Parts: sequence; C-alpha cells; structure tokens
Amino acid sequence: MRVSYDWLKTMIDVPESPKELSDEYIRTGTEVEAIDVVGESFDHVVTAQVLEKAPHPDSDHMYVCKVSVGDKNVDAEGNPEPLQIVCGAQNFEAGDHIVTAMIGAELPGGIKIKKSKLRGVASFGMNCSARELGIGGDHAGIMILPEDAPVGMPFGEYYGSSDTVLDCEITPNRPDCLSMIGMARETGAIFDRDYHVELPSIKAETGRATADELSVEIADEGLCDRYVARIVRNVKVGPSPDWMVKRLNALGIRPHNNIVDITNYVMMLTGQPLHAFDLSTFAEHDGRRSVVVRAAKQDETFQTLDGEKRVLDAGMGLITDGERPVALAGVMGGMDSEITDASADVLVESACFNAGRTSHTSRDLSLISDASIRFERQVDETGCVDVANVTCALIEELAGGEVAPGYVDVYPAPKTIDSIALRYQRVLDICGAPIERDFVVRSLTRLGCTVEETGEDYLVTPPSFRPDLPREIDLIEEVLRLWGMGRVEATIPAAKNHIGGLTRKQQLTRKVGQILRACGLNETTTFGFAAPGDLEKIHMSADGRGVPVVLMNPLVAEQTEMRRSLLPGLLQSVAYNEAHGTTNVHLYEIGTLFHGRENASLPRETQSVAGVLTGSWTDQTWNNTVDKLRFFAGKGIVEELLEQLRVPKVRFRVAEGKGYDFLQPGRAAEVLSGGTVLGWVGEIHPEAREAMDIDQIVVAFELDLDKLIKGAHNQENYHEFSPFPAVQHDLAIVVPDEVTCEDLLQRITSAGGKLLESVRLFDVYRDPIRVGVGKKSMAFSLTYRSDDHTLTSDEVERAHGKIVTKLCKATGGEVRS
Repeated sequence: MRVSYDWLKTMIDVPESPKELSDEYIRTGTEVEAIDVVGESFDHVVTAQVLEKAPHPDSDHMYVCKVSVGDKNVDAEGNPEPLQIVCGAQNFEAGDHIVTAMIGAELPGGIKIKKSKLRGVASFGMNCSARELGIGGDHAGIMILPEDAPVGMPFGEYYGSSDTVLDCEITPNRPDCLSMIGMARETGAIFDRDYHVELPSIKAETGRATADELSVEIADEGLCDRYVARIVRNVKVGPSPDWMVKRLNALGIRPHNNIVDITNYVMMLTGQPLHAFDLSTFAEHDGRRSVVVRAAKQDETFQTLDGEKRVLDAGMGLITDGERPVALAGVMGGMDSEITDASADVLVESACFNAGRTSHTSRDLSLISDASIRFERQVDETGCVDVANVTCALIEELAGGEVAPGYVDVYPAPKTIDSIALRYQRVLDICGAPIERDFVVRSLTRLGCTVEETGEDYLVTPPSFRPDLPREIDLIEEVLRLWGMGRVEATIPAAKNHIGGLTRKQQLTRKVGQILRACGLNETTTFGFAAPGDLEKIHMSADGRGVPVVLMNPLVAEQTEMRRSLLPGLLQSVAYNEAHGTTNVHLYEIGTLFHGRENASLPRETQSVAGVLTGSWTDQTWNNTVDKLRFFAGKGIVEELLEQLRVPKVRFRVAEGKGYDFLQPGRAAEVLSGGTVLGWVGEIHPEAREAMDIDQIVVAFELDLDKLIKGAHNQENYHEFSPFPAVQHDLAIVVPDEVTCEDLLQRITSAGGKLLESVRLFDVYRDPIRVGVGKKSMAFSLTYRSDDHTLTSDEVERAHGKIVTKLCKATGGEVRS
C-alpha cells in the first residue's frame, strides 16, 4: 500500500519528517519498504519554449519543432542550443511555453525518452501533455504554460508537484490498512490523535428509481456476501481534475477518465473496491435490466479489460447481465461493458465478494488486481452502501451525473459482531508491562473499537473492518503493539528447580540429521504445502494418509493442500537440480505431514524423515571411476541409520502391491522393526520419474520418525570382549531364486546359538549349468567364538552341522561342494 504523505496530511497531523512516521509504522508492525519522492525533480523534464514550428515533410499531422530548453542543452562551445523535436499535437504555436522531456527522462507509466526517428526525421525529446506528466487527465494536446514561465527550469521546481510516498507492506490480517482512511486511523492510534475525512454527499436524486430499472440476484451465495448497485445518468466522460490525478499517480494508479478514476480514488480512500459499468451495454427486457452473480461454467470464456480472452474454471465468480458475463467477480471488469467516451448512464457496483473464491480465481488466472488483493483479505461488507453513495456523489460533482433515487441492496446474511470480554489483569499478565487503564481504552477506541467498562474489566466490540480481532488475546496484542514491545523490560522466568535441555525426541531428531549428514546427505527444506493430486501424479497411494487438508487462503494457486508425504517435494528438488545441470543429488528432509480426518476440526500430524539419491557420490575423474547410486545405496543408509539409533529386530521385506506402485518392482523394500512397519526404501518407478520430469534413476526412502524414535534406544547393553580365539567357516548353499538373503541370515542366526558371533554374505553366484536353472549359490562367512573357553573342533563342527541341517530343511537348499 502506497501512502501519500500530502494526502495523509489532509486527514491528520503527521510529523514533519516522513522518516519519523516510517519509524513509528515499523515499530507498530507495519513494514515500510521504501520512502519515495514522486515528482520531486522530473529528472530531465524542463520548462521550454517553441522557437520554430514547421510541417513534417512526410506527414500531414506532425510538426518539426525547434525547442529552447535554456542551458539544459548546449553546443560544443557551451552556448545554449535548441532541441529538434517531432510533435504530433495540434494545440501549440511558435512562441508558446511548454514542458519538454529530454533524452534520459522517465515519465509516469515507465515511458523512457530516447533519441528516435519519426517518419525519417530525428527527434531529441518529447513535448508533454498533462497526462503524460502524471499531473492531469488532459491528453488532447501538450501542456501550455503561462507566457512568463521561465525557460530551462526543472519542471518539478517550477510546478511544485513533489509528494512523499511511503511504500508500506500490509500484512494479510490488516485489510483495513489497504486504504488512506485506514492508514489515517492507524496513524491516529499510534500518535493518539484524531483524524478527519470529509466525504462528499449526493446533492439531489432525480429520475426513475434504481430499483424500478434494475434487479440484482446472487445465484450462488457462496460467491458474494453483499451486492449494492446504484445508477447515475447523463454523465460526461472526460479527464479527471488535477488534484485527483496527482493523488492517484502518487499511489501508483494510472489515470483513465473521470468515471474510472473516481472508482479507483474511492477504493484507495476507503479500501472498498468498486466497478463502473456502461449501463447501456446490459441486456434490457421490458424497460428493466438485471445483474446476476453466478459461478462460471467449466471452460466458459470471458474477455477482461486488459484485452485477454480467458478460459474459466467451474466455480469462478462472474457478474452477468442475465445473458452474458460483464465482469470477473472481485477481479476485473469486461471489455464489452467498460466506460468509454460515449458512455452516458453508469451502473456503480459496490459489493463484497467471497475472499477464498476471489483468491482462487485471481491466482488460477494469474490475474492480480488492486480489487482482488483487497477482496481476498476481506472487505468490510457493512460499508458497501456508504461507499456507493460517496462514489455517486463524486460522479455527480465531477462528471455532471444525475443520481437515480435509491439503490438495490442484496444482503442475504447481515454481519453480526460479538463483543469480547477483556480482563485488565490479563492485559498486564500477558504484556508484562505496567500499561495504564486509560491507555488501553484510548488505544482500542482509536482503532475503532467500542469499549464499555464492566467493573475492573471491559466489554469490547471490534469494528466491522477488523476481522482479525475475534479473541481477547488479539485485543491485548493491539494494545501492546501500540504501547511498544520495545518498552517491555526483559526478565528472567520465575520457574524454580527448572533446568533447560532438549527432550528425548529433540535429541533423537537431531541425531537422525547428524547420521544422515555423516552418510553424505545434505539437509533441505521443501514447502509444507502441496498441489492437489501430487500423490496420484507419482502413483503413490493415499491409503492411510487421511483426507487432504485444504487451505482456505493458499499463498500459491498450485499449492492448496498440506502435504501428506515428503517424497513429492524432494522429487521436485531433484527435477530442479537436474534441469539446472546438477546430476549428483543427495538430499534428506525431516518434516511434518498432515493427515485430515472426517468430522474432525484438526488434522493428525506426524513427523517423517525422507531422502533421495541420484547420480553418484562423486564426479568421475581421470584416475577414479564412480558407481551409480542404486537400491543398495539407499538401503545401506537406512541400515546405518537404524543401527546408529539401536532400533531392534530390523528386517526388510519385499515391497509389493498397489501401495508401492511408485517404486520399481524388485528394487523396493519395506523397513520393519519386529512387526512394526517403519517405512520403505527403493528406486522410484520410471513412470513416476517421467511425471516429475526426471531422467536419472532416483533412490529414495521415507520413514515414520515418530515410530523410529519410539523404537530407538539411547544405550546398548555392554558385552565384554572375549579373550578366546575365533573360528571361521564358510558356507555356500544353493537355494531357489525366491529365497532371500534376509531369510537365510535369520535362519543361520537362529540355528547358530550362542557360539555364532557373526555371519556375513560375501558372494552370490548363478549358473544354469553348475548351479541349476532358477537357483543361486549364496556364500556366507560364519564366525564362531566362546566367551569362556577356546572352542574345540568338535564343538564348531556340531554347531556348523546344526546350521546346515536346519537351513537345508527349511529352504530346500543344498550345500554346494
């Protein structure tokens, strides 16, 4: 929100220094991004005089002029030299004093003046109209100055048109500050001063009543909370007065004509967006016209004021005349109903459109307007009638319009505001500061609240334009914000016998990150928001993940839900890196997932840890070859993580079924601790990678952090080292292909008893002739050791024979000779 200092000074006494006001805004929670001085110097724009005016040799409507700009342009010897400028205006003669923009000037609207050729004749500047200078609406010809105007004076110095503008960043919860009245009210609360605004009123109402000529219907009540319409007849469309153009320019709004400028002016003044329609463009039946607010049909088309033909989605808000669309509700008007120089009768719309629906429409169409910004932050619906009256009064005054009697007001569910009990002692307890009673009352009153004393406490009714004040704590925050958080003295908490420290969950969460970083992964943080259908896009099942948690006011149109898995976000990071030439990607993330529940006010939240690997660990060099990262790289990281956390009874089993369609079959596994499924690890399915625009093989894992922490152990039981020697035996066993290494390891460990210290797979061999079709040979190294004596050959042979017997019997295998 751009705040004009000159305009603000007409409403309230402000400090002489804009910097002082800026500091106070920042202190009370309104960031000021910049302090600009507009029109201060009109750099390279000067007063000038036309010395010669000759017809253009190749045009019947342009002239070649010699224009004196005094000492602003000199020859090689330092003498003033006129500029040659080609001009198409018809309202000037030689000798006239004018305003000229020289090469290097930048005019309002981003117009940059450069040397150019017009019909073959060089032009070294531009003679300016009032509209081009941003100080008036007249564009019929160039601006003619009085005969005694100096030549070569900077125009800003001559015109005295400078204004200081504070570029304020208004937070989404403060829609009331998206207006000059709102900023005057805020300023009054900060400095404890009264503000005053003089609003025009309608002088006379004549002709046929609005309600007799116009009907309004809200066909979809979810689109519009209130719709007010008024009619003004016999308007004269033309340029706006200079004072209005100056204010609009200061706020960054380009002037159009007096009718459109009035609606923009009132919007910036009050914060209520308005729209003016050419009434003659509305369909007429039996002398009456209609306004119907309805939802768009899927793929319905509409041409907006910017000339773009837009394809709409079902549910987007439309204003229609009963037959065809005339505006996108809350966003932008249409080409077919815009105000033109020929417009005579005007329909003024003052409405309150649904914040969520307006936000979706605006962002889905990538069409952000001043109106949509205000509607999506909630407009005060109680002021629609008053704002419509102010608009019509200005049209009556500045465009000679005749205001039709009355208005049409469709207000299905009038707004009610509940009072809030505010406890003074609670204010002191929360703020931790000696805030006086009088300050509490004055501050809330100046913010627009109604405050009633109830003994020691208060009953506060927030104003309708402050939807962000529904609770007692919100009122306390407003009081403290104005009193000054910087004035609150720092104190040490009064808790006794309390030692700070991390909880077990916090410690283990940090340890998980440390382990993964030690494994070579880099931590990343992706958005907690997700796009609808992101799980379906990669064929990840939503079973067990709850229903989507849909955002009411999403920050990004494509991210309207809370995430239910970390994987889609990590895959987007891989795709981004790959698109930018980074092929070796090793990322992990620890984050929160949100699982919606039917008929529940809040979702179930869980913590998850996930990782992705692509490419290789290092780049290939002349003396070093690298291996591509595959399934076992991810499995090894998961095994290391679980081992470091001392999670018991870890095992892996084949991940199969519809729940794992996003993983490559045969290269994916579930991770378990006993009978508890902790998560999964595997290579992402090629179809899922294609959907995410990823070419390389991606290895990924995702584990339930809550279950991981629950099963983790901080300490491991101590075992003394055996001083007795170990005995090693190798065992090669031929088994069917479907028998897994994990199955064999579990059976060997179970049969080996106390004497078996460790077992390790060191070879897998397949050969249809030597081993057999559909079979494989798996070779293990077994280590035997006793804690209390040296093993004899007989003891080792008995233990080894027991393992071989049970293994062959259970798997149908045989010892390979």
